[in-house]
Amino acid sequence: MNLFSNIFLNGMSVATYLLSAGCAIFCGLLVAFVTKFRNRVTKSFFASLIVLPLAVQTVIVMVNGSVGTGIAVAGAFSLIRFRSVPAKARDIVSIFVTMTAGLSCAAGYVGIGVLFTFIACACILLLSFVKISTDREQELHITVPENLNFTGAFDEVLEKYTSKSTLVFVKSTNMGSLYKLTYRIEMKNEGEIRDFIDELRVRNGNLEISILKLEGSAEEL
Repeated sequence: MNLFSNIFLNGMSVATYLLSAGCAIFCGLLVAFVTKFRNRVTKSFFASLIVLPLAVQTVIVMVNGSVGTGIAVAGAFSLIRFRSVPAKARDIVSIFVTMTAGLSCAAGYVGIGVLFTFIACACILLLSFVKISTDREQELHITVPENLNFTGAFDEVLEKYTSKSTLVFVKSTNMGSLYKLTYRIEMKNEGEIRDFIDELRVRNGNLEISILKLEGSAEEL
């Protein structure tokens, strides 16, 4: 078979659909890992980049050659809106997967709809076990008085309790009498958070300190 020929020229079969689906997943994997390289991505977004090409591939397979079906599909997917609450990548993928399965059955491709659903669900379940570096990342907010030279003031404590720490944001507040520092950290041991905060309080004059989970970091796909 010519590498650049249309695999559906002689009609569609289970084998050709699986080949097309496998290529879509491979392309999604390639894009996901390139996106992840030296860049912070959540597990949910990482998995979404892999599953979405499969959903799009299945829709196009059904729509191919039918203008009317294409318009109907475009109208159906345009209904996906998240106006009130920001949607997670996992939510968007789940809706695309279920809509694609429904469209497959409605177009008469019942076998493809069932097969696609099994493949998509298998991908989601397998990707739930993939570890992403941002799963343990947290944001540390430290308030310091203006007379404290915060450069390097917390390095010793951060080195003791965190495996990674980066100062990402500095902001003055309260008419310039206070500074708010934001660090991106990974705790060595989650059970030491209280001791960690207590040691930071000694150095920042017992001002406000907070540790937050990064958005999406606690998600599980």
